[in-house]
Amino acid sequence: MAATETLEALLRQAFPDASELSVEDRTGGGDHFQVTVASSGFDGLSLVEQHRLVYDALAAPLADGSIHELRIKTTPETTITEGTP
Repeated sequence: MAATETLEALLRQAFPDASELSVEDRTGGGDHFQVTVASSGFDGLSLVEQHRLVYDALAAPLADGSIHELRIKTTPETTITEGTP
């Protein structure tokens, strides 16, 4: 399984309700990633708390060195739905 697929599977397990979830290999080397997650699990949480949940979901690949660099973009569901009529 490719690195992006592994990370995406871990994130989908942690955020099964995510309306948006993507993992991008930023350099093609398989160790620099951009992850984007939109989830109701982030509602009411600070940005630091949201990112901590992502770090927790990716704890194993972070610990074993599979991830050298990680950029995170999170969005609570309320932010997405507030502008919808």
